[in-house]
Amino acid sequence: MMLIWQIVKWSIRLVLAAIIIAGMSACTMLGLNYASLETDNKAAPTPALSLPFDDVETRATLENELYGPWPGNLPVTFGEARIVDDNYLGGRGTLEEITLTIGDGDTARTFPVVIAYPNKAKDTPVPLIISQTFSDNCSVFPEDPVTEFGGTICEGTNMTGMVGFLATNIFGTYIAYAPIDRYFDAGLAYASFPGWSFVPDTNGRAQEVMIELSPGPRPTSALMAWAFGFDAAASAFADDPRIRADAIVAMGHSRYGKSALIASGWSDRIAAAIAHQSGFGGGSSSRSTTGERLDRMAKSYPHWLRPDLGKELEDGYQLTLDQHFLLALSAPKPIFLGNGRRDVWSDPNSSYRLAQAADLVYETRGVEGLPDGSDMRDFDPAAEISYWMRVGGHSVVSEDIDAFTAFMNAHFSASSRNETTLQSAQ
Repeated sequence: MMLIWQIVKWSIRLVLAAIIIAGMSACTMLGLNYASLETDNKAAPTPALSLPFDDVETRATLENELYGPWPGNLPVTFGEARIVDDNYLGGRGTLEEITLTIGDGDTARTFPVVIAYPNKAKDTPVPLIISQTFSDNCSVFPEDPVTEFGGTICEGTNMTGMVGFLATNIFGTYIAYAPIDRYFDAGLAYASFPGWSFVPDTNGRAQEVMIELSPGPRPTSALMAWAFGFDAAASAFADDPRIRADAIVAMGHSRYGKSALIASGWSDRIAAAIAHQSGFGGGSSSRSTTGERLDRMAKSYPHWLRPDLGKELEDGYQLTLDQHFLLALSAPKPIFLGNGRRDVWSDPNSSYRLAQAADLVYETRGVEGLPDGSDMRDFDPAAEISYWMRVGGHSVVSEDIDAFTAFMNAHFSASSRNETTLQSAQ
């Protein structure tokens, strides 16, 4: 009897593990393929960018065709900061949180944002990374009594057992956990909240929440709403004397990398974007037939994009603009485009070619953009279009943290132009 029970128990575990892997791998392709490093033998992105580049018209076209409207008329309020730990990381800084509310009335969305300040911020304002995360605050700050969505004080991480094991082994050590000590080493403050605490990442429920938000606009997409979430969080910290208002950076991985790029293109409060493996709807070509493809993404995650786009793409609809227009909207702000050589699902090759195309607008606005003579292997953290490629797949790993902080120091430290160009691992 005991043997039968053990077999049943392990069978249940294997089934659950398979379900978890299937769900988590929906945003990537778990394989051993490698992205092509050849770019000269591929067609140039179309349509070509023309000068002078019209930001207003480009935003309007991307809103109408791809993302839905920017919800800039939503009111944003925030409460007083709560000190979680005034002796954080053994005295290296302070951990606090605020409650952010977007919208009016009973349908407003309220959620906590956690922020870690290094001690140097007491004397000199520091740059701030705002990160939207897949995991709840408990998993990002596993040793601290922060507040999770819904108002409960966390008691340890939720990334335990089989779920935690699979998540970190497939998507990297830092897919949830934030290495605050390393951000402090780089002189940075770090704030985060789960993007889904503003708009749920669930088809059906996402649309309901966005429709209910007062006073609109509606309908829009989850990607556009999450992008506005970066702007809303930035407004909460822009007047904080410990934070440099001119150095607030949106950071996200995968779907939140898409929203980080949108935030950079639409929000004056966002000084730069760290968009790691943003893929389709982000830094990769909507016209590409490699990897996930936009039509596949729209079918799997219709709430990410404007209503009915998935069905229209199935029927042959063609977008007027490709994503180099989105990248160009950030010019001359610096943007970091993170990639993995085995993350073919996100199509790093088309991302690089779009960066090459967007370089034209950066150069006309007085900065270099993508460095001349570089290729997909070269990483220059000081470049305004900083392209990062490492070995491995769709994940957040230690090398990525080094690249993120190098980019931040290159652009926002006192000696920002004295950083040494790094070579990415291949």
